[in-house]
Amino acid sequence: MLSWIKLEPTDYSLTRFVLLRFLGFVYFFAFLSLAVQVLPLIGSQGILPADLYMERLAANDLSFIDLPSLFWLHLSDSWLLFFSWFGVLLSLAVLLGFANIPMLLILWFLYMSFMHIGQLWYGYGWEMQLLETGFLALFLVPLWDARPFPKHAVPFPIIVLFRWLAFRINLGAGLIKIRGDECWKDLTCLQYHYETQPIPGPLTSVFHEMPVFIHKLGVLWNHFIELVVPWFVFWPRLLRYAAGILLISFQFILIASGNLSFLNWLTIVPAIACFDDVFFRKILPKKLVHYSEKQAKGATVSRMQTVCAWTFLLVVLVLSIPVVQNLLSERQAMNTSFGKLHLVNTYGAFGSIGKERGELVIEGTADAVVSEQSIWKEYELPGKPTKLDRNHPQLAPYQPRIDWQIWFAAMSHPNREPWLWHVLWKLLHNDPGALSLFSHNPFPDEAPEHVRIMYYKYKLAPLAAENIWEREFVGIWFPPISKEHQEFQTVIARNWGE
Repeated sequence: MLSWIKLEPTDYSLTRFVLLRFLGFVYFFAFLSLAVQVLPLIGSQGILPADLYMERLAANDLSFIDLPSLFWLHLSDSWLLFFSWFGVLLSLAVLLGFANIPMLLILWFLYMSFMHIGQLWYGYGWEMQLLETGFLALFLVPLWDARPFPKHAVPFPIIVLFRWLAFRINLGAGLIKIRGDECWKDLTCLQYHYETQPIPGPLTSVFHEMPVFIHKLGVLWNHFIELVVPWFVFWPRLLRYAAGILLISFQFILIASGNLSFLNWLTIVPAIACFDDVFFRKILPKKLVHYSEKQAKGATVSRMQTVCAWTFLLVVLVLSIPVVQNLLSERQAMNTSFGKLHLVNTYGAFGSIGKERGELVIEGTADAVVSEQSIWKEYELPGKPTKLDRNHPQLAPYQPRIDWQIWFAAMSHPNREPWLWHVLWKLLHNDPGALSLFSHNPFPDEAPEHVRIMYYKYKLAPLAAENIWEREFVGIWFPPISKEHQEFQTVIARNWGE
């Protein structure tokens, strides 16, 4: 145990190995989610076509300088598909153990390129968090040597910056909660959170059914992890280890409780920097440890690498000034970038918690004239609880983007969600791309004549009940509409030229 407490400098070769594998894992699912959904979401025939979006940007005198993206050079469906699958393959290589500066730079720039044309589908905080984490990882690896254990020592300033990132992510999340919803102060938030979160998971019902005192202890634990533990990521070894273990184990609890995309896996990445090779030699397979020691024997950090690492540390410190000001502000902003390249950002999640779960359910009917006798059939999404008896699948770290947006739309009004108008238009034409985003098409042979969106209140049923959910009809969120509707045609033609 005493060997774990010594304060002398140590190596971070194994730390780099583990951290990059986690980063490759996150990149893999981020690009896989993109590759599978990119054309239905932002392709030329997608719900929010990227080419129309970029035309509007250009009309407002915006360019690569304002929103850096590869797709200013050229944009087509084939390019979108090629570069998204190229990102999948490259991230798989990183996951398997191969990484150098060109590989990580390409992954970072590709993801930023998609994010900047992704519109509302890519407006989540973890997108910029992945960019910040991915860019920082560039300084961990050699220029060309892509082996898992290169003769390239890890620059210590970069380890410090990863710890700084872990600190900001967790503290920002904690502060946004205590400054936000009162339920974080009266310890009742978790009585609602599991039921009302965007996409439930297989164990969500189990978490929700826990006793009230467990939920209150859970809120207290959340505050401890996010407000107290981050301060120890800079402390001497034993306290830093404890901080890393607590931060990472907390993320695994969140992973088990619901489908929060790749956010929790990504949040684990900088926390890995709390550990050094002294720690990882104790827990990693001995063959891997011996191999790493053999391969990295005599590894050094060149003068150029040292200069780059310390220079970037100074750059991050300067860029962190508005981030720190935001953390100290009573009007703290959540998930905000302070630069076009998203190098240093501010984060936070679930500053407010919904007390009821509103769900939008899209329905269609084959009847040319809608009446009380019309038979309506429901469209199902991969992660949404439409069917009352359907168990929740495990989707994360894969993110079904339309599922998330419909969760937000349920708190809004149809006139503020024009993208859903386009979804309905495409369902009225049995559009294969749009339908690929759904898990069930109730009209496989012929498109429906009318579609509508119903609004329900959903509640988790007791664990012993026959169904997973109970629901109560609230009203019609979007009235029945057909493709012959004149106003509907006008909206579609004006916005999407169809």
